[in-house]
Amino acid sequence: MSLESATQAIRAKVGDDSGLNATLKFDMGADGVIVIDGASTPNTVSNTNTDTDCTVGITLDNLQAMLDGDLEPATGFMAGKLKVSGDMGVAMRLQRVI
Repeated sequence: MSLESATQAIRAKVGDDSGLNATLKFDMGADGVIVIDGASTPNTVSNTNTDTDCTVGITLDNLQAMLDGDLEPATGFMAGKLKVSGDMGVAMRLQRVI
């Protein structure tokens, strides 16, 4: 999966109103970032690296597994496949979106 296809998949899941009510960034290191602005209406998804309420450090492969439903966010966190910094409540709400 490429960064662009992951961005498109997240954009489709987020829609106009994700209910996230915050900003969240998937930081995939050298592969790039995906930022969900769930505080704006309509919600937006971009690859612009900005400060967010919550940052999820994850590999592109693990993000793909999460989008495919093969990796639950809570399971990924417990297994160390993703790291959360910032507002943990935002990360918990992410499970409803993804």
